[in-house]
Amino acid sequence: MLDKKRVLEMRGQAANIEPVTQIGKNGITPSIIEEITRQLKDNKLIKIKLLKSAVEAMPREEIAKELAEKAGAELIEVKGNTVVLFRR
Repeated sequence: MLDKKRVLEMRGQAANIEPVTQIGKNGITPSIIEEITRQLKDNKLIKIKLLKSAVEAMPREEIAKELAEKAGAELIEVKGNTVVLFRR
């Protein structure tokens, strides 16, 4: 678990990056997890966009927690339809 100061720093950094992938009506698939894991290897901090169809099927917070757990990442922030993850 990251301390509050480090999380706040990462939130600031996340404001300047673009989403690396989107999650839509198919939800969290093995290929999405593979892509997120690959992106986390290349970048310590990534942003993921949740499309309206994904959010209608499952609450944002649940999607974010499941993504972090399956990708082995730390959940930094859920803001609107955007999730920020950090490589552990």
